[in-house]
Formats: sequence, structure tokens, C-alpha cells
Amino acid sequence: MDAKNDGPDAAPDGDDLPAREAAYEKFVWDNLRRNYLGNYLHGMLGMTGFRLVNAPTFLPAYLHMISGSNLIVGLGLALQQIGGVISPIFGATKIEHRTKVMPAALWMGGLARLAILGMAISGWLLKDQSLVVALLFFMFMFGLFMGAQRVVFSMLMAKVIPISRRGRLQAWRNATGGVIAAALAYFAGKYLIGPNLFGNGYSATFVLAFVLTSLGLWALQGLLKEPEPPTTRAQGRFRDRLRDFPRLIAQDRHYGFFLVVQMLATSARIATPFYILYVSANIEMTGATLGLLTLAFLGADTLANLVWGYLGDKAGFRLVLLLSLVAWIGATVALMNVHDITAVFVAFAALGASLSGYMMAAQTMVLEFGSRDELPMRIAVSATAESITATAGPLIGGVMAEALGYQVVFGCSIGFLVAAALILLVLVKEPRTARLAAN
Repeated sequence: MDAKNDGPDAAPDGDDLPAREAAYEKFVWDNLRRNYLGNYLHGMLGMTGFRLVNAPTFLPAYLHMISGSNLIVGLGLALQQIGGVISPIFGATKIEHRTKVMPAALWMGGLARLAILGMAISGWLLKDQSLVVALLFFMFMFGLFMGAQRVVFSMLMAKVIPISRRGRLQAWRNATGGVIAAALAYFAGKYLIGPNLFGNGYSATFVLAFVLTSLGLWALQGLLKEPEPPTTRAQGRFRDRLRDFPRLIAQDRHYGFFLVVQMLATSARIATPFYILYVSANIEMTGATLGLLTLAFLGADTLANLVWGYLGDKAGFRLVLLLSLVAWIGATVALMNVHDITAVFVAFAALGASLSGYMMAAQTMVLEFGSRDELPMRIAVSATAESITATAGPLIGGVMAEALGYQVVFGCSIGFLVAAALILLVLVKEPRTARLAAN
């Protein structure tokens, strides 16, 4: 049983739902400053570390270096996504009936961070095939706990940050985190990976990511003050909630098409781990160059987040999603046709900007469809839908890259993105506008 709030912030007892809703709303605004700061620090430090792991440079390059195989690179990314297929649903079933979800957040977030530490330690203790197997295992575990973490932390943000403030919160936490991540990426490439510091520069980079993400989690734990919602779902069994998926999707046709957009856009990531490998076939890839391109990717991510966040708060995140898909298409086309370092730098910057817009829009729009009580499972459905397509994508991409070349992989990615943009434009309505119209 979760502990109940007490004191002046506690919701009133009884069946007076309007009064409980009003008390919940008051709690959110009364505690907004500290909760805003907690989410900001968690996002800034956490995303700084996670970007060092998830950027399409360090981890794919490391896997390729120790395995020499495009297929292994694709397998690693696929295993990471497999871990995130079922875990969001599991995470949702563990929190949707609870009045407090922070304890679950600490467990799931902590285990995701331990997976990064496992990658680092493996690099120092293992070699050759054993290292490849260990890295693939920890990538799977990282994806497993990140999938569950995504549901829990999205739920926490939805509980304590009003809808009108979510875009700017994400903008500033992603932007400041991106500045740090971009600088650290260049530093890691030049001073950790280049000289192979401590015997394995990649392991040193992953330790740095572990420390930063852990600091973010501790900050959130210390600052966040979580309200009890006026209503919650009754606890349900895992298999029963799986059967609810069709009903949840059918309730809102715009959300159903939004899921299709997510799956198509995620399928477009078939090309993501091969961006850096394609470039390395055309220009000399030193540690400094690797750091420079990661700087371009993360630096553009940083600056674009400020634009995407404020645009989303003002005009809705459907527009952000559409613009980011169009930019992603343009960046991929550019990367296929440029071969000097300056042009490649610009192409990686465009990729960083577009992918940051997609991530912010997809993660924020899902919070705006449907009812609050269904929010944990709706987040889980979206995360699972993304993970299903993201699982097959890198593995299929690895096979295609080996057999047909990188250009074919990039062409498939562009096709998925064009389809996603068209469906979004024609069949998905801005959920914020729809809610206002309904009221």
C-alpha cells in the first residue's frame, strides 16, 4: 500500500470528485517550482549521460570495432529494442493502480543505469567474442529497463507538470543537457576514445554516462513532491491489460493513426546505426572526427530543442512532429550525397535536430490523448509499438547493409518517413485542439 499524503496538501476524503480534482490541481501548482527543478535536473543530467550511449556514433562504432560486422551492429541495436517491447506494459501494470509511482521509478531507473555500468566494466575485463556477447547482453538489459523507465518517468511528468509548461521544460532540460553532452562527446572522442584512456576509451565514456545519469536520478528523488491523483484504475493482471489494447486504441482513431506514425518513424531508424559507418567509408574516421560528428549531432539537438519546446507549447506538438519528419528526410538525403567533412558535419547536425524534435513530440503528444486513468497504459502501448518496429529495423538494416549497401538502407528509411509524414498530415488531429473542442 502506498503511503498517503498528509498535511495541507492532502486531497480531501469522501466521494466529492470535483473537490478532489481541485485539490489535485492546487497541489500541482503549489509544488510546481520544486517539481519543475527536479524534472529539469533529472532530464538534463540523465539525458546528457543517455545521449552518450544512444547517439548514433559511439556505441555503433564500438560494436563494429570489436566485431568487424555490420550484422552485429544491427543485432545489438535490435536486442536493445527487444528489451523495450514488453517492459513498458509491465511497467504500466505496476504503477497504474498506485497513488505514488516514484519508488518504481527509482528501481527501474537504477537498473537501467547499472546496465550502462555493465557495458563499461565488460570492456575492461573481457576480450574478443566474450566482449561482444557481454556488450550485446547489457544492451538488451539497457533496453529492457529503459522501456519500463519511459512509462514511469513520463507518468511522473504528466502528474506534476501542467500541459502548458511541458514543452519549455523539455526544451531547457534537453538544451542544457545537450550542451553538456555535446561538449562531453567531443571530449570523450578526443581525450578518452582517441588515446584509449585507461585501456579502453569507450568504457571510460560509459562510466561517465553512468555517473551523470545517476546524479540526475538522485536529484529527482530529493526534489520531487508527488500528488495522489483523484482517481486511479483498479489493479489488473498483465494478460488482461494486454487484451485491453484494441479497446484503448479504438477509443480514439487519431491516437490509433498516431501509433502508425510512431511505428513508421521508428522503422526509419533502420538507417540510424549506419550513418557513422557510411561516413567512415568516405572520410578518415579518427577519434577526433568521431567526437566532432557527435558534437554536431548533439549540438544541433540542443539548439533545436529550444525551438521545438516553445513551438509545441504554443502551437501543439503535432506541428513539431511534422516538421521534424520533414527535416529528417532532408538530412538523410543530404548524407547520401555529401562526402567532405564540412557537409557531413551539417548533415549530422540536421539529423540531431530532426531526431530531437521527433522524440519530444512523440513523447509529449501521447500524454494528451484520452483519459488520465488510462495514461500509463497509453504510454506503454506507444512505447511497445515503437519498440516492436525498432527491434526488427536495425537487424534487417544490418542484413541489407551487408547484402545491398548503405544507400538502399537509407532509401528505405526515407520511404518510411514520407509515409509517416503523410499519415500525420491527413489522419491525425492535434489532440490539444480536439480536447478544447470537446470541452
